[in-house]
Amino acid sequence: MDKLTEARRVFDIEIEALRKMRESLDDTFVHILDEIVACQGKVIVTGMGKPGHVGTKIAATLASLGTSSFFLHPAEAMHGDLGMVTSKDLVIAISYSGESEEIIKILPNIKMIGAKIIGITGNADSTLAVNSDIVQVFPKFNEACYLGLAPTSSTTVELCYGDALAVVASGIYGFKDADFGMFHPAGALGKKLILRVEDLMTTGEKNAVLPADATLKDVILELSKKGLGIVSIVDEEGCLLGVITDGDLRGQLLKGVDIYSLSVDDIMSKHPFTIRNNRLAVEALNVLKKRNISYMPVLDADRRVVGTIRMKDIVNVGIVG
Repeated sequence: MDKLTEARRVFDIEIEALRKMRESLDDTFVHILDEIVACQGKVIVTGMGKPGHVGTKIAATLASLGTSSFFLHPAEAMHGDLGMVTSKDLVIAISYSGESEEIIKILPNIKMIGAKIIGITGNADSTLAVNSDIVQVFPKFNEACYLGLAPTSSTTVELCYGDALAVVASGIYGFKDADFGMFHPAGALGKKLILRVEDLMTTGEKNAVLPADATLKDVILELSKKGLGIVSIVDEEGCLLGVITDGDLRGQLLKGVDIYSLSVDDIMSKHPFTIRNNRLAVEALNVLKKRNISYMPVLDADRRVVGTIRMKDIVNVGIVG
């Protein structure tokens, strides 16, 4: 056996199955999609065995792209989980044979509850097809396993079909990247889309801020105490006048200057890079990278210093630009 040849054979068979499904798409897909978009309850996906695993992924994809959805295990449904189903729900039942025992047994109860049933199957004459309100029948294609029995091509097609429903529905909703971020707060992409500078900046007593009349000794103590590497110098209104960084002090020392003979005004950078508190954290990261700096003051709409944002604070939560 040539292992790579056999692996490519599996790819070829499954790609051909996908091609056949793509070409067979018609108004049935549109009808099912319209039902999903119009659903006033939940879109519930159910399936047994390998289609069940695929169904779990389809439900998760629907949910992540704006369709309220969950997976219902058909065996558990027969032992009380049917209580999750209401008359406003839409049930998508997946069975390539259309005769999965666990699926067939719950169909009458779903009908009694009043939920609409969408059947996805490869058998137009199956029990699932006959008892569905709308049925998507897959075209004939070969499974990729040698026996032609193990769900391979069929589950690939089911998965892609579910992705198509979820993605097209999200487009109809006008689903935006901010919506995606709202549903994925723990992921790097979600954090990039929703976390703002004010969520990550150092504020209050932990922030390093001094008035314009502070001495250089005050600056050194503030840098040492707060450990931010930067001190913001502000006027009586709390508005930014400039900053002094630990690098500024090192530069003066390397010059051999008696830093205690200098005033804060002599050392501070009067036009530092800053960012507003309501900007996305990823924007702050991009500024820091572009300017090759590690931190900068955060200002509100009135240019008052409200915090300090550091590159490491942004990177540590998983945002990498």
